[in-house]
Amino acid sequence: MLKKMSKINKFRTFAMILVFAGIGIMYLALYFKSNFALMSTFMVIGFIAVILSSGIYLWVGMLSTKTIQVQCPNCGKPTKILGKVDLCMSCNEPLTVDRNLEGQPFDPKYNRRSYQKEHPHNT
Repeated sequence: MLKKMSKINKFRTFAMILVFAGIGIMYLALYFKSNFALMSTFMVIGFIAVILSSGIYLWVGMLSTKTIQVQCPNCGKPTKILGKVDLCMSCNEPLTVDRNLEGQPFDPKYNRRSYQKEHPHNT
């Protein structure tokens, strides 16, 4: 299973994996030097993956400027919360900005619009 982490860290991890995958695909293209079309295809796919990861990093950076920054009660470090509930970026402590959700078990469904429509008292 995947380790629980904050949403911003998930996006950053995905972008980092995409960078390494793109570089790996381009490196794999070097094994097909004899077939120019195949080598070019792998190079282009790898390049697109690296460019896509750069776009994700840019998007996460812009998203990160709009988040709420709070101090984690567990580790005392400042962390950014994206949505109503999120995990601390340092210690993975569940955090919320909604007083109605305090004390409830952590569930990412609290951020979904469908949940907010079904439970208007938690908005």
